[in-house]
Amino acid sequence: MATPSRKTSTPSSLASKRAVLSDPSSEVPSKKKSSVPPAAPPPLLSSGPFVEGSIVRIAMENFLTYDVCEVSPGPHLNMIIGANGTGKSSIVCAICLGLAGKPAFMGRADKVGFFVKRGCSKGMVEIEFPRLLPILALLWCTTPYPPQVVSTRPALVLSCDLTSKAQASLHLPQQMSVSGWDLPGGTYCLKEYENVRQEYEEVKLARDQAKEEVRKLKESQIPITERIEEMERQRHSLEARIKEKALAIKETSQKCKHKQDVIERKDKQIEELQQALTVKQNEEHDRQRRISNTRKMIEDLQNELKTTENCENLQPQIDAITNDLRRVQDEKALCESEIIDKRRERETLEKEKRSVDDHIVRFDNLMNQKEDKLRQRYRDTYDAVLWLRNNRDKFKQRVCEPIMLTINMKDNKNAKYIENHIPSNDLRAFVFESQEDMEVFLKEVRDNKKLRVNAVIAPKSSYADKAPSRSLNELKQYGFFSYLRELFDAPDPVMSYLCCQYHIHEVPVGTERTREKIERVIHETRLKQIYTAEEKYVVKTSFYSNKVISSNTSLKVAQFLTVTVDLEQRRHLEEQLKEINRKLQAVESGLIALRETNKHLEHKDNELRQKKKELLERKTKKRQLEQKISSKLGSLKLMEQDTCNLEEEERKASTKIKEINVQKAKLVTELTNLIKNCTALHIQKVDLILQNTTVISEKNKLESDYMATSSQLRITEQHFIELDENRQRLLQKCKELMKRARQVCNLGAEQTVPQEYQTQVPTIPNGHNSSPPMAFQDLPNTLDEIDALLTEERSRASCFTGLNPTVVVEYTKREEEIEQLTEELKIKKVELDKYRENISQVKERWLNPLKELVEKINEKFSYFFSSMQCAGEVDLHTENEEDYDKYGIRIRVKFRSSTQLHELTPHHQSGGERSVSTMLYLMALQELNRCPFRVVDEINQGMDPINERRVFEMVVNTACKENTSQYFFITPKLLQNLPYSEKMTVLFVYNGPHMLEPNRWNLKAFQRRRRRITFTQPSQ
Repeated sequence: MATPSRKTSTPSSLASKRAVLSDPSSEVPSKKKSSVPPAAPPPLLSSGPFVEGSIVRIAMENFLTYDVCEVSPGPHLNMIIGANGTGKSSIVCAICLGLAGKPAFMGRADKVGFFVKRGCSKGMVEIEFPRLLPILALLWCTTPYPPQVVSTRPALVLSCDLTSKAQASLHLPQQMSVSGWDLPGGTYCLKEYENVRQEYEEVKLARDQAKEEVRKLKESQIPITERIEEMERQRHSLEARIKEKALAIKETSQKCKHKQDVIERKDKQIEELQQALTVKQNEEHDRQRRISNTRKMIEDLQNELKTTENCENLQPQIDAITNDLRRVQDEKALCESEIIDKRRERETLEKEKRSVDDHIVRFDNLMNQKEDKLRQRYRDTYDAVLWLRNNRDKFKQRVCEPIMLTINMKDNKNAKYIENHIPSNDLRAFVFESQEDMEVFLKEVRDNKKLRVNAVIAPKSSYADKAPSRSLNELKQYGFFSYLRELFDAPDPVMSYLCCQYHIHEVPVGTERTREKIERVIHETRLKQIYTAEEKYVVKTSFYSNKVISSNTSLKVAQFLTVTVDLEQRRHLEEQLKEINRKLQAVESGLIALRETNKHLEHKDNELRQKKKELLERKTKKRQLEQKISSKLGSLKLMEQDTCNLEEEERKASTKIKEINVQKAKLVTELTNLIKNCTALHIQKVDLILQNTTVISEKNKLESDYMATSSQLRITEQHFIELDENRQRLLQKCKELMKRARQVCNLGAEQTVPQEYQTQVPTIPNGHNSSPPMAFQDLPNTLDEIDALLTEERSRASCFTGLNPTVVVEYTKREEEIEQLTEELKIKKVELDKYRENISQVKERWLNPLKELVEKINEKFSYFFSSMQCAGEVDLHTENEEDYDKYGIRIRVKFRSSTQLHELTPHHQSGGERSVSTMLYLMALQELNRCPFRVVDEINQGMDPINERRVFEMVVNTACKENTSQYFFITPKLLQNLPYSEKMTVLFVYNGPHMLEPNRWNLKAFQRRRRRITFTQPSQ
């Protein structure tokens, strides 16, 4: 194991902070503190068991809290252990910055200068790899410049020189000399001139033809334009007439609507009159019906009055029933009072029962506390207790649960004496009275269930009541207040076993006064074991010298027997609960009997009330009949007085309806005339719309023809312009060639071109020759004819005053743009198809291997989770297959059998579960993704002990294989009894003001000194 050290600074002096980390098999050489890197790097190390890219050495100088520190990690798993704040994470920072990592990545500081030790201007991190020169990183902390990091790799630096190249320059000759003429130079120029002139003549002829075609097209457009203008005038006229008709139709429609509204009001008046007449008719019929019904009711009441018997002799019966009813009500009130008393008694008993139940629950909770402690410390014993409670029928004699559960301390302050006297193995032992029962129990629990439990047999003859050899009164003078047996209660087999095995009836317990007189107590009492307030004394007599030898040990704090349960009080509560239940049953029986009695009295009361009601009704029936007959006669008289003349009402209503119908007929006649007028106007409007549609159709056809002619005209004009420009160019070229030919041939202004180089037309004028040029040979010869021709051309041009020349240019421009965009669109479509095909091929080459890799990771990840009795999956997840930026790894885990697989998020899993999942995912990548080293910083802090142990075993088994990546596992603590491997390297980080400097650290010397000290102690 490597033992690092670090010297911390003190307030009194600026002592340097140092740390040394070394391998156990090597001594740390002294390193001179220097602010600059060494001039020559150390010799290259052989790789050995290190894989390529692993770290063999980390050196730090003026880095964070370190002055000088050197770490020599192993090739496999490196456990870096130390308390919080000792500098474990500083090693991770050194690795990250030494390999040119960003400071923000570590979440500690955003600038490199913050990693330089306080008070120093620069620091150094050096990382060494197998078969490579070390990587040296210098960290600067200077002002006013910001902190910066400079990484140098002496063995890997590439140097390249830039060589300047001359730039080539291209020079054109000022004169061009042409050779190859058989004749003088002017002959060639004249031939070239003649060729251009002939081309000029051809272009001029084509231009004239285009000009003539333009003229004809313009003339053909004149009648079309006039026809279009005429159609437009007709359209405007028809649209104006259509608007007039629409306005007339609107006015007529409004008049029709007004007439319809008046007619509807008249219909409503007729309907109201008819409804009023109907209401009066219904009222009259209803009055006659009510009169008839009333007369019939009076007749029935008079008949009933005649048949009614004399009711004067009913009063004695009513008085007797009233007395009986009063007696029944008194009995009923008494019964209800008794029911209320019984209910109160029941409520009181229920309150007492709840109180007793609460006390029993408190005792049970105390017992549960003892069982929880047993479950936490001795899980196998706890499982055996559960099995015993469910299978007590398999045993013939009594079986006691573990002693720590059956013992009940009378005072929990004395629990420490019992726990220090009885070993923990016996405290968790089951006590049997029969050897056969114990064998059955051990066979089932140890052999079949593989549980580690202890079992003992109580002695056949009971020792529970065995008297001590000395009376407690004799020992009170020494401060003893009790024997161990009197400090607790236990079942007889348990107490008998403890008395027999540990003599608890013979071991006294004393106070602090006993410890003060301990020498006297030991010599006078000759007790073998003694307990004082905080110590245990064991007294032995030497077999050879007969001397008394005593040893004392401090008492350990009680852990299991601190919970006290008064079993006698619990039994008393159980008996009290049984008594309360018995009383509750008696009260409930009394309540049932009282309810039956009350129900019977209620029924009898109802019968008496019904008889009394019937007698009273018979007694008052004659008077009620006389009052009803008088009331009905009054109602009949009022109804007969309220009469109505239906014939007169019907005549009045008929007269009013006739008057309204006359008005309605007049309105209908007027409405009919308006509808006829509206229909005629609609017909006229439709006719005008049809005419307008015909005109618009003809106009559109003419405009289409005009646009076609205009398009052809624009094309011809464009062709004419191009020919004219070409003619002008050729004319200019002819002039230049003629001028050049004259210069070459040395011809003067008065000299003419030789005859063999001329045509029948005169030559192009050069400004001095009076002969007409060839460009004007088709024009008239006189000035009057030229003026006439010019006037004709101007007249033709005046025919196109309605056209806008910019429209033609815009149309041509747009047409060219459309053609260009169409071609570009075709090209883009072809490119898009190619891109899609390439993307599909690249996706297939990329996605299929990726899916295979993720499937391999999933197999490893699932295997690791299944070994922990959990479940986990890894898959490639994306919402849209074409959105490649959103591809990601999805991790789903399940830590409980009753739940489903959930995605690994902060909402579904706890911190420990996320740590376990992350660690297992890194291990799944171990064999698939080869990286030189991995660093894991305190990932086990959120794990529970079970998961931490499982994960640690997996890390050790995975990281300690041959040809595996280097692991740095940083943690402030580890569980006990973890499995370790010979290939692991454990690095401890210590700090303190008295730690040795690196040049004084020598592990072998420390071991030799320790051996010398060990050998010299026995001789002394």
